[in-house]
Amino acid sequence: MMEVQKRSPGYDMVVVTGPTASGKTGLAARLALRLGGEIISADSRQIYRQMDIGTGKDYSDYVIDGIKVPYHLIDIRDPGYRYSLFEYHRDFTEVMTDLRERNIFPVVCGGSGMYIDSVVSGYRLPEVPPDPLLRKSLEEKTMEELTSILSSYRKLHNVTDIDTRKRVVRAIEIEKYLADHGETVAGFPVTNPLVIGVLYSRDVRRERISARLKSRLEEGMVWEVQKLLDRGIDPETLIYYGLEYKYITLFLTGKMGYDEMVHSLEIAIHQFAKRQMTWFRGMERKGVVIHWIDGELPIAKKVESVIRLLE
Repeated sequence: MMEVQKRSPGYDMVVVTGPTASGKTGLAARLALRLGGEIISADSRQIYRQMDIGTGKDYSDYVIDGIKVPYHLIDIRDPGYRYSLFEYHRDFTEVMTDLRERNIFPVVCGGSGMYIDSVVSGYRLPEVPPDPLLRKSLEEKTMEELTSILSSYRKLHNVTDIDTRKRVVRAIEIEKYLADHGETVAGFPVTNPLVIGVLYSRDVRRERISARLKSRLEEGMVWEVQKLLDRGIDPETLIYYGLEYKYITLFLTGKMGYDEMVHSLEIAIHQFAKRQMTWFRGMERKGVVIHWIDGELPIAKKVESVIRLLE
């Protein structure tokens, strides 16, 4: 039985983040075990059941020396559902309340920019209903025009994290609602998180992304998407989920060939990692302190680096 590490009373949570393919889950699981904690996912796609390979649910990372580290907000919705940031806030709050009642230390892990930013910044959004008139007025706008409109609002949304027309329109819809009705900035149950970022050099990050994509394709990622289509999941919904699900769906529905799909997907993931870093730098400009840890360090040294910050 591993001895639980004593913690400084100053921090009430650890957040482990970083761009895709940086090994966040393995570090978070080891920290949670060391701290007697549990993991709260901050991944916008791992909430879906049966979307395992494409979302990178490395379940084995949650088992350390035969001990299973508990995790939350993974596999909580069926595929086809469109989960919102509002729902994440609600579900996150419920989990945090439960952990605090049980005196369990939370370790948040994920790379979804808006999720991480909302947790760290402590803001909470009201549930925003659809606005049919606004959507109608935006129908003829180009992506460039939509991005410009979104940029004119306050930066709760980062335009670089939105890669489809529907997401941009929804982001504008949310921003307009907040401008008209005001934002609720209260009640998010975090006071002082320690934010850890895992960082590799650009070249190594690219190598890791390419190697992981190859591995996932070999593991049956295309078949995973095919099974979702066979279940009756709308192709447009899978495209909405982005990246792996977007490009593999385009391949499976005859919109592109296999080699073109793999090449386009690899480029898109590299671009996504770059946008994630842009988001994290934006958080730092807003005053969020991110303690970056060299991804090349052995996992044990990464854990000790975080423990020292907590002492």
